[in-house]
Amino acid sequence: MLNPLAQVSLERLRRRTSVKWRQFPDDVLPLWVAEMDVDLAEPVKQAIVDALDLGDTGYPAGTAYQEALAAFAEQRWGWKLPLERTALVSDVMLGIVELIKLVSGPGAPVIVSPPVYPPFYLFVQSMGRAVVEAPLRLGRLDLNVLEWTFQHVKADRPVYLLCNPQNPTGTVHTAEELTALARLAETYGVRVIADEIHAPLVSRSTGFVPYLSVDENGMSLMSASKGWNLAAMRAAVAISNTDDLARLPEEVSHGPSHFGTIAHAAALREGGEWLDALLAGLDDNRKLLKNLLTEHLPGIGYEPSEATFLAWLDCRAISDDPAAFFVERGRVALMSGAEFGSGGAGHVRFNIGTSPEIITEAVHRMAASR
Repeated sequence: MLNPLAQVSLERLRRRTSVKWRQFPDDVLPLWVAEMDVDLAEPVKQAIVDALDLGDTGYPAGTAYQEALAAFAEQRWGWKLPLERTALVSDVMLGIVELIKLVSGPGAPVIVSPPVYPPFYLFVQSMGRAVVEAPLRLGRLDLNVLEWTFQHVKADRPVYLLCNPQNPTGTVHTAEELTALARLAETYGVRVIADEIHAPLVSRSTGFVPYLSVDENGMSLMSASKGWNLAAMRAAVAISNTDDLARLPEEVSHGPSHFGTIAHAAALREGGEWLDALLAGLDDNRKLLKNLLTEHLPGIGYEPSEATFLAWLDCRAISDDPAAFFVERGRVALMSGAEFGSGGAGHVRFNIGTSPEIITEAVHRMAASR
């Protein structure tokens, strides 16, 4: 199968009306928000076309999405998902909010490990909850810092939000790291909720470890959204190793769109070949970006990751505010590392979920801006 990242021209991409292509003027290359520059996988497109032809535009029903995810998880990760302990939610972050309310004490803080996905801060703070940081160390979980934080957070049933795989670094947490985290959480009475939206985007040579495979009290949110570029069709699955999801308010299940459940189920059930071609393309793009930066911008630090379509660049040698620097002087839009919490300043997140030609042009612009 052809590389999905090499099939859509820049001219055609600029006709799109999503936020990626409308946030900045047309002379800016947008490599900031987590949308990929791909066309839909054919099975997903066909499933939506079939629904439209049938006039199947009502409310979602049944468990086809959860069943497709369970089959995908067993085939790809060797993990038997507890199908009877799942619930549909509108998307991963709104699902996380509902799970926080479900399992934590009133007003209990939420612990995160920055640099991490900015909505971990935004959504938690909008709930009126405090965010407590337990920073990563060299891009990985710092178990000593986590233990100290878990031990000293004085609250009724605090929550730790785990990003697995990690956004923005692309780190894939090992079974040993996750098992150690689960033991700490059990010891100190902390519930772990894992955002695993990027799980399908782990290199086949590395392998993904679902958090619930190591924590009997764990909870997870999964979605086909990132793996198949389906942000416009909202749907996600909440999963638990406990019976807590039975207490979710009934109205939470009203959030997913019917098109979302159809598209996500089709992706998981029939989109494996497309996903494998995408993963190969992402591996190539990581190598390309590394080579380009080494040649043209050796002052930027970058180590290719094992997951996601995101690259985390250390630009402290170039600017204190590299995102502003590159968009103003190079007309390349990247996401500011400052938005990712402690440890993010001086960094940018670069979206490699695009064509090799666009990545090359972006680095050439960045180099010329100095």
